[in-house]
Amino acid sequence: MCRVRADLVQCHLEIKVIPGSSRTEIAGWLGDALKIKVAAPPEKGKANQAVIKLLATLFGINEAALTIVNGGTSQRKVIEIKGLTQQQIEKLLPLRDA
Repeated sequence: MCRVRADLVQCHLEIKVIPGSSRTEIAGWLGDALKIKVAAPPEKGKANQAVIKLLATLFGINEAALTIVNGGTSQRKVIEIKGLTQQQIEKLLPLRDA
């Protein structure tokens, strides 16, 4: 999930986005992907921006530290997180079901 290049830590997080939901929230895990519901519609990048905003708030980082690197127009996406270690990210994410 994470790799270190020089002094920069880059982590990738797989997510599944459910746009047009009644509210914006983390909805748990769906396999290896974090399920995220957003109230924003899936048009003109609104749902993607809502995902970035939610994750930035969750991780306590600037939105610029998050990038959608795969799946920009799909429900399944890969988010790159810069500046946090894998341990820091896992501590902030909901626990996975056993």
